[in-house]
Amino acid sequence: MSIRAGVMGAGVFGGYHANKYAEAGTADLVGVFDLDAERAAAQAEKHGCTPFTDLDAFLQAVDAVTVAAPAKTHGSLARAALEAGVHALVEKPIALDLAEADALVALAAENNLVLQVGHQERYVFEAFGVLNRPVRPSRIESRRLGPYSERGTDVSVVLDLMIHDLDMARQLVDGEPQHVAATRTLQPGPHSDRTEARIDFDGSTVVLEASRIHDARERDMRIVYPDGEIRIDFMNREITNTTQTPLARDFASDDAPLALKDPLAYGTQSFLACVADGRTPLVTGEA
Repeated sequence: MSIRAGVMGAGVFGGYHANKYAEAGTADLVGVFDLDAERAAAQAEKHGCTPFTDLDAFLQAVDAVTVAAPAKTHGSLARAALEAGVHALVEKPIALDLAEADALVALAAENNLVLQVGHQERYVFEAFGVLNRPVRPSRIESRRLGPYSERGTDVSVVLDLMIHDLDMARQLVDGEPQHVAATRTLQPGPHSDRTEARIDFDGSTVVLEASRIHDARERDMRIVYPDGEIRIDFMNREITNTTQTPLARDFASDDAPLALKDPLAYGTQSFLACVADGRTPLVTGEA
């Protein structure tokens, strides 16, 4: 029996997630929820499913959902799903504060439900083999820059963009930060901001930059090890590796794993597999 899947949020990212459910083959996309009836109807029409504006009715119709609504609603919508006995894949950020996030983790555990978070760069790094390196990096530099867009402006650039690189830094560097320093630049408009941060660990330094007031889109990371460097250009989909550890070389070759070619699809399919088999997702609520 196929999993009855639904998407909470009929905006741009909700549309992306709806597409991945429709393509998955292991789920039936049965509905799209959005308080905007026109948006819900337009998204549902694309996939031949039902539009919902009533949250309770929507949650009664599904077994698993992706929460892809504005970030400030992630916590409340995920809580509603888990309270209704529905598995949840929540786009980042899982919530706007730690207490709300912890409550979701506890609720999922109490109801024996899958709670996965959409940190897709984690899938990319795992597929490349970066997460399997036994030696920790001495330095990580990351830039995630772009021009202003209304998408995601209900939260700061840290929760919208830098959160990916904070997550990866925590995967690559063990231990707790010893020192954190950051500066923020603001321009007129809601969350028209740029943040630079330096995080010092014992033996490792992480330097991050995220901006929504940059002239052009740039996404890259440099990871420095004692035996070389790994550079990833996410925009041009290129990786350069001078370390002694062989890594996957290509984002999009015919034989590249799905996690490199289409990390959103990989995350969706992994979520559905966890729901079906009771497995623990790669990116849990605790993460």
